[in-house]
Amino acid sequence: MLNSSNAGPGRKRVTINDLAAALGLSKGTVSRALNDYPDIAEATRLRVRRAAERMGYRPMAQAQAIRTGRARSLGLVLNAGRSDAHKPFLTDFLDGISRGASEESWTLTVATSEDEADEVATMTRLLDERKVDGFILPRTKTRDVRISLLRGRGVPFILFGRTGDAVDCAWFDIDGEGAMRAAVQRLAGFGHGRIGYMGGLPEFHFSRLRRQGFLDGLAEAGLAADPALIVEGVFTVEDGAVAGLKLLDHADPPTAVVCALDVAALGLYRAAIRAGRKVGRDLAVISYDGSPEAAVADPPLTSYAVDTRAAGRALAEMLIARIRGTAPEKLQRIVPARLIPRASDRLFTPVTDALQKTAHGTITTTLA
Repeated sequence: MLNSSNAGPGRKRVTINDLAAALGLSKGTVSRALNDYPDIAEATRLRVRRAAERMGYRPMAQAQAIRTGRARSLGLVLNAGRSDAHKPFLTDFLDGISRGASEESWTLTVATSEDEADEVATMTRLLDERKVDGFILPRTKTRDVRISLLRGRGVPFILFGRTGDAVDCAWFDIDGEGAMRAAVQRLAGFGHGRIGYMGGLPEFHFSRLRRQGFLDGLAEAGLAADPALIVEGVFTVEDGAVAGLKLLDHADPPTAVVCALDVAALGLYRAAIRAGRKVGRDLAVISYDGSPEAAVADPPLTSYAVDTRAAGRALAEMLIARIRGTAPEKLQRIVPARLIPRASDRLFTPVTDALQKTAHGTITTTLA
């Protein structure tokens, strides 16, 4: 019969020998079950893990690293060269990864870099020092040197996003292209025929996907794409203000704009003020990220939100599975973004207004 008499503060530390004796299994079988070796039956693995939890068994990290060759640590290198690149999601993202790793008794090693070259150098150092077993790669590019590095060294990794060459890649991503397509359809349903687009930096793969989603949305709505209403390379609020003025100064400006990032939309708000237009009254805006700043904008910004805490947890779980040998093609997952409707896209539209004539021949407007 199993007991937990050795667990708790001040008690003798439970060893793998204690666990093996209590289960009537060999030490080797218990060790392999705890380390998820594929030759151990799932029923045995669950039995061992449950017993370890009840008895308070905790492996010694140093001894386990020597035995398995693993540091039991996930690596994450953040490129701080663009100061706002990770800001909208960083706290929740790190919390999610940490929780997912902790549940498997793994840790998270976080480092920062100043640019792409420094990022690769930092990853190389962590690998040479054997401080991590694999990496989570956020903000993936269509051609990503980090992927080339890890492929070349045979190091497990998982992408938060997708890439141009996804062969042998595990990834977790949000359906950003689906969100852009749905945003266009929503605006077209409100009566808009001139819909602009503000996209991200072209080297990031999500920028390509979201732009294509926008174009697909136009096609499905029966609207022609006007290249003059598509501006890319927007990655900060300041970029958004410049791009927004370019759109609004057009001879035939858009009545609505879809933005690939909340920071782009917040810059568009500034441009609208300078152009003498009011978001939510003269201009409809829908964006993507669900950042805290979107909720307190004036008017509050309609945005597609990403659950970055859940994403972080999923990435940790999937990377650990990859390190343990799960094939990358079995670790590819896309989840939808969630629309948060607010006031920025609720316009008095021509389609709606024309239907609101009163008995006196005047027109009464209502919110779409």
